Amino acid sequence: MNELEIEILMRNKSLRSRQPDTERVKSMIKSAEINAETAKKISLDDNSATLVFREIYESIRQLGDAKWWSIGYEPLNHEASLEILKDIDIKEKVKLNYLPRFKRIRNDANYRGFRVSVSQAKEIIEFWDKCSADIIRNLLTK
Repeated sequence: MNELEIEILMRNKSLRSRQPDTERVKSMIKSAEINAETAKKISLDDNSATLVFREIYESIRQLGDAKWWSIGYEPLNHEASLEILKDIDIKEKVKLNYLPRFKRIRNDANYRGFRVSVSQAKEIIEFWDKCSADIIRNLLTK
């Protein structure tokens, strides 16, 4: 994310300046890992798909929050949290393009009462399985 993009996010009240916080970053990463792995242990069916999807989505968003805190900013919305992840160089970088769709699915479930399908839950689990380790490695080495 370049300086101009950060400035726009700050002007739009999507981001605010903070001190980089390494301990918070580590805590957020650990929390994201634990929550996602716990969600993955839930038997996946029509009744549990929404819960599993939301928890893994929150873990992904939390990794974005951790990235912002590592460079001295606090995200104030999900768009900012997810957008920063697109800048991370990972093997499956093309999968980062799924993030806006995941956000729409989550919002539909949270605010419009839509149920997440088993296939959508499987999709976000696959994203987590293929991308999270690279994202976390990037966060811990920068």
